[in-house]
Amino acid sequence: MNPDTYCQEKAARSGSSFYYAFLFLPPDRRRAITALYAFCREVDDVVDECSEVSVARMKLAWWRTQIEQMFEGRADHPVTLALAPHLETCRIRPEQLYAVIEGMEMDLDQIRYPDWDSLRKYCWHAAGVVGELSAGIFGYTDPQTLVYADRLGLAFQLTNIIRDVGDDARRNRIYLPAEDLQRFGVDASDILNRVHSPAFAELMRFQAQRARQYYREAVQALPEADRRAQRPGLMMAAIYHALLDEIERDDWHVLDQRISLTPIRKLWLAWTTWVGGGRGIIRRAAR
Repeated sequence: MNPDTYCQEKAARSGSSFYYAFLFLPPDRRRAITALYAFCREVDDVVDECSEVSVARMKLAWWRTQIEQMFEGRADHPVTLALAPHLETCRIRPEQLYAVIEGMEMDLDQIRYPDWDSLRKYCWHAAGVVGELSAGIFGYTDPQTLVYADRLGLAFQLTNIIRDVGDDARRNRIYLPAEDLQRFGVDASDILNRVHSPAFAELMRFQAQRARQYYREAVQALPEADRRAQRPGLMMAAIYHALLDEIERDDWHVLDQRISLTPIRKLWLAWTTWVGGGRGIIRRAAR
């Protein structure tokens, strides 16, 4: 199996919404974004699959070495071999990839967040910097596009947090700021015991408003000159925004189930956004 095929299969197996946006890219950029996604999956799997924290730390340290070797022209893992040809053309910097690993290390050290500022820092490492990396792969001419990419990454991560509240609780993790729980009268034990209540629904509605604000800020920051190149990000935004709407329609029942969109709906949203140049999601997010 060659490196590109390895990354392609890893992306396809994940079932992620991101995969549908990749399908519409030119071959070179599709290989680059698929390799980046495979890297993110590899380091994320370290945290999810290693029960021993010390083992996870060693594996993440190994990935740091792989990044260093890749930028020295000595890549040897299928993911770094696939990503290496795109480093210069896609403006990929080592510190950006290290930042992704730092986000995984935060998962090893922290299972609660006291306030939005601390959670926002985590969200940047988990998704904001990935948004910036993706913008470089898709191509941009205006530095303001990186602001769009950062805000969009934060919106995606907040949507993931809302969707995965129940899954995270089963691992004793709560990614909702403690100050927000206190504000809405929701105890951490209610989330860990998966108690759905009117107060919990209000807490989720507040988190969704925060996510939608970042979707608005993202589309408002995207320069017109780069909108065509950044359509893959807008395709993902259309899918994630629709997912957030679906969760709301289900009255925020995320503690005992994982709400998702069907593959055919994701593909439809991706295709209509591509054909429409992203105008649909820009209008919806701006409301």
